[in-house]
Order: sequence, then structure tokens, then C-alpha cells
Amino acid sequence: MTATVATTGQQSETQAFEHQTRGRWLDKWEPDNTEFWESGGKKTARKNLIFSVFAENLGFSIWVIWGTVVTSMGLAGFDFLAGLGKGNPTAVSNALLLTSTPTLVGAALRIPYTFAIPKFGGRAFTAFSAAMLLIPTIGLAYFVNQPETPMWVFMVLAALAGVGGGNFSSSMANISFFFPEGKKGAALGINAAGGNLGVAQTQLVLPLLITLGTHIMAKDAAGYRFGITLSVLVWIPFILVATFGALRYMDSIGTAKSDGKSYKLALTNRHTWIMSFLYIGTFGSFIGFSFAFPTLIKANFPDLAKIGWITTLGNLAFLGALVGSFSRPFGGWVSDKVGGAKMTVFVFGGMSVAVALIMAALEMKSFPLYLAAFLVLFILTGIGNGSTYRMIPSIFSAEAKKYASEHGMDISEATASARRQAGAAIGVIGAIGASGGYVLQQALRLSNINFGSMTPAFWAYAGAFLVMAGVTWFFYLRSSFATGRISSLAYANV
Repeated sequence: MTATVATTGQQSETQAFEHQTRGRWLDKWEPDNTEFWESGGKKTARKNLIFSVFAENLGFSIWVIWGTVVTSMGLAGFDFLAGLGKGNPTAVSNALLLTSTPTLVGAALRIPYTFAIPKFGGRAFTAFSAAMLLIPTIGLAYFVNQPETPMWVFMVLAALAGVGGGNFSSSMANISFFFPEGKKGAALGINAAGGNLGVAQTQLVLPLLITLGTHIMAKDAAGYRFGITLSVLVWIPFILVATFGALRYMDSIGTAKSDGKSYKLALTNRHTWIMSFLYIGTFGSFIGFSFAFPTLIKANFPDLAKIGWITTLGNLAFLGALVGSFSRPFGGWVSDKVGGAKMTVFVFGGMSVAVALIMAALEMKSFPLYLAAFLVLFILTGIGNGSTYRMIPSIFSAEAKKYASEHGMDISEATASARRQAGAAIGVIGAIGASGGYVLQQALRLSNINFGSMTPAFWAYAGAFLVMAGVTWFFYLRSSFATGRISSLAYANV
């Protein structure tokens, strides 16, 4: 079946696309062609998006699993985490070391995972990346039942859990190939939000399952080990479903190719590094505090253990990741209206105030204020994730248009190059931003070791957020170039 499509006075034949449920290699993929999209391309893209969100959600779930598990391991008989609920400095330091390790590994894997899609295909690599989640889960389920297991073994397992963080980049890169330019923004937003929600669901489900396990067995070390085992093994069936679903139903696009030239250009562009710095403050804070939040609550408010229902719900730590995930699309939407740079300045200023409120809550020993201030901080990180991501394509587009007008280049060619560079820059920025989660947790840990308190680290965060607000203003709001060409631009989908 063929369809004739008019293109600027000429006639060309375009092969209509037939949607299939079973996965396959797609030798031809033209989502920007209306006939191709409507004849079956749309259904195929949505099918792949569904399985991509499912697999990525599990990746985030396993990535963040250590943030919750460490809060119960001391009670399960592991001496290096004993006394965490009483604020033992050594236990707190070890807990933060275990929770920050997956963050670092996940950040490091983001760049190679981005290049894996063009090389191996979205179908095969999604199945592979999902299956890899079995290693840290089965490993943890086994070694948590060996009370003499040294901490270094759990460090290795925590590092292996970092593969879940790399899934984000491969998933986003894959989905970006499936959708037309005008629909990529929404598709990538759904994909990202689906992954981020994995953090919240893990922090909600794991404490419930650990509590269930201790009730089934007993509230002793063996009971806690059983509860942790239960909370880890529950993910195995879902991982198997995600792996099978990707192999059977997802597709690979044969024409999806990596653009090495665009990566080189993006790496030499100063805005890639400026935005990486800003993304450390937004996404780095989101993922870093998400991993550390259960430990921070347990260490700072040990009396919550006396309130059964709060302890069962993980001391409500899941609320942070939940509100941060849902506020991300809002940040992008508002940035479309008022400008990403303006929104980002507001976010960093608000984050600094939120940190001051957290310090006040600790001084007053008020858990309600502490929780409320952290929730405000998480909401702002989510909004900031959306606003900074929206800034990236507009910055590259503005620079390309300015360069084209000054050098007599074709504007459409310059715009196409800008889109490719922005896509490459997003991969780099995402990886560096995620590494900020590791830096944040290590700052907390080192502050606790050297000063006997995390207060210096928190005040350092407040100062850093103000610096980031100043950097945003200086580069993207202060100059006539920024005001005229960047902050007021409509944000294109890249």
C-alpha cells in the first residue's frame, strides 16, 4: 500500500506503515510524516513507550532500593549499621556510603547507555538492561541472610544496583527516536516521570514489606532479615515481565544512529557545562536527597520508631520523591509561559530558603516542620528539573540562530544542527547532574564524620543554591543576548 504525499510542489511516494504487536527491526521509520504516523506509527510508538516506562520505572526502583534497606540492616544484625536509629555517627556514615554508591555508578553509566541504543537496538538493550536488575536484587536477597557478610560485599551489591540509574539514559534515547518533533516533549516527560515515580513507590512499598516480614516471623534480627528478603524478592517477577515484554513486543529502529559530531560540538560548548552545573543543583538534589531521606529521618528523629504506623510507612520518606516526580512536568509547563531561566532562578532561591527551614526544624526538634520543609525542597527540585531541561534546547537554538544571522548561514540548517547538539548535551548534562546526588550524600557523610553534625553540609547547600541562582541570572537573564534570545524563546521539543 502506498500513499502520495505533496512536498513543495513535487509528488513523492511514501510507504504507509503497518502496526504490529510483536517486536521487530524497523528498517524504515518516519514519525514526522503524517501519513506514516497515522497509519500505524503512532500505535507502535505508544506501545514502545509503555514498555519503556515499565522497564525504566523498575530501574529507578532498584537503583534507590538501598536508601530504604540500610535503615533496617542494623536491626537485621549487621554491626556496621547498628545504632543508626540513635544517630550513631559510624552507622550514619556507613549508611550514606551505601546509599551514595549506586548514585555514582548510575550517573557514570548514563553516557554509555545513551550510545547503546543505536548500536544494539532499543528492543535488545531494554531487555538486557531490565535483566541486569536481577543481579543486585538476587545478590542482596542472598547476602542479607548471611549475618557475617562484611560491608564491602554490600558495597559491591550497591554498586551493581547502579545499573538501574543508567536505564534512564537508554530509555530516553530510545523513546526520542520513536516520536515526531512536536510530540517528543510529552513522550519524554511521561517516560521521565514514570521512572522518577519508581523512587517513591520503592520508599513506600519496602517499609511495608519489611514490617510484614517481621510480623510473619518475629521482631528480631532473623525477622528483619526475612522482611528485607521479602521486600527485595518482590521485584523479581516484575523484572522478568519487563525483560520478556521488551523482547517480545518492543521494536528497534534500524535508522537510529548516534551523532558523534554533535557530541563533540556539545562538549566544546560552554553552555553544556554551565547547564550541567545547574542540573547538579536540581536533579542532583532530587536524587541525592531521595536516597538519603530515609536515613536522615531515622538518624534525626529516632523517637518516630515509637509511632508504629509512621515507621511502617518508612517515616513518610516516600512523600519527597512522590511530590518531586509530579512537580517535574509542572516545571516544564510553567517555563513555557514565563521562561526557563526566570523559573530556575526562583527555584534555586526557594531551595535555599527550604534548607534554612530544615535547619530551623532540627533546632526546634520539630518533625512536622522538618517534613514540610523537605517536601517544599523536593517540589522545587522537581520544578527545577523541568525548567532546566526546557532551557537546554532554547539556548542551543538561540546560539545557532545568532551564528547563522552573523555568518549568512541557512537558518533551517543551523536549527537542525542545534537540535542535534542539544540532544547530545542533554545526555552529558543528565549524567553530570546525577553525579551531583553522590556529591551531596558524600558531603553529608563527611560533615558528619569531621564535624559530628550534618549542619555545615546543609548550610553549604544553601550557599551553593544561591550561587546557582546567580549563575543562571548572569548567563541567561542579565545580558541583552540572554533576555532577547534565550529567556523569551518558546521551548522547542528536542
